[in-house]
Amino acid sequence: MTPLTILFNTYPVAFDCPGGGEVQLLKYMEELERLGVRVLRYDPWNPKPQFDAADVVHFFSVQGGSWRFPIYVKDVRRLPLVISPIIWIDRPEKYGLDEIGFLLRMADHILPNSRAECSQLASLFNLAPTLFTPIVNGVDEIFFTPAEPALFREHFGIRSPFVLCMGNIEERKNQLRLIEALAGTGLHLVLAGQEREAEYAAQCRALADETVHFIGMLEHGSMLQRSAYAAAEVLALPSTLETPGLAALEAGASGCRLAVTREGCTKEYFEDHATYLAPYDIADIRSAVLEALARPRSPALSALIRQRYTWRMAAEQLVEVYQAVLAAKKG
Repeated sequence: MTPLTILFNTYPVAFDCPGGGEVQLLKYMEELERLGVRVLRYDPWNPKPQFDAADVVHFFSVQGGSWRFPIYVKDVRRLPLVISPIIWIDRPEKYGLDEIGFLLRMADHILPNSRAECSQLASLFNLAPTLFTPIVNGVDEIFFTPAEPALFREHFGIRSPFVLCMGNIEERKNQLRLIEALAGTGLHLVLAGQEREAEYAAQCRALADETVHFIGMLEHGSMLQRSAYAAAEVLALPSTLETPGLAALEAGASGCRLAVTREGCTKEYFEDHATYLAPYDIADIRSAVLEALARPRSPALSALIRQRYTWRMAAEQLVEVYQAVLAAKKG
């Protein structure tokens, strides 16, 4: 039997400053290939006929300007198209809803990361619920293996108890309010991520004192990143939205306590194993972090993540969707 061939693509500058969506794409690819699925990454410079080889095209993100590629897939190549939108629309006025709706209506199937996101997008764009299947965000098995916290502390010279925020430094990740919320608590704050928005990062640095550490991006899955999760008192994600953050899944798998935004699908994933915060309320951010700090560390969250949220599970879900989309096309 000929294996499935799936053609992956995303918006053109996605990997210039990669985040969770780009990790998701690569991990889907890795686990699909372990299941015997052939995955191609679209290359506009490749003279080989990638579309001719593809059974299904899988497009990641609904970033502005992304619509030309899906139009070509549907109108010229006439291939089945599935889309992973990787979005939570917290304030509709911030988004180009007409373009997002246009993109989603081209899809044969839409693959958000949660039931909540499915419901939101179906309602907002008047799409049939049957068009959606939630595909979990996942973690690598390596994050369930305990790491030594001393490695991170020694590498960066951080001895004091600290809160970790893992993510690109940008307005959506809300590090500025986190810095303000933790001021005066005695806790240090470690910001691990690329400075995606230079002006916003400069505002963060201007507000920070000696208790705030900007350490740049940690290699995903590296011993140093895993050690950071092990060393942190709390992983804080005060983002204006998360679907959910991969860092929260990875930290939870590692046994770290979580204080995360309530905007998005975080509660669907973490249930009562995290504290939740209002991202625009500095006092609430502070309260959620301190509440998480007061909780005992528990293996229950790690067990929940191992049971429900691995990349292998995501890949198995994807194969079912691809096969169903192909069957519907043939039918």
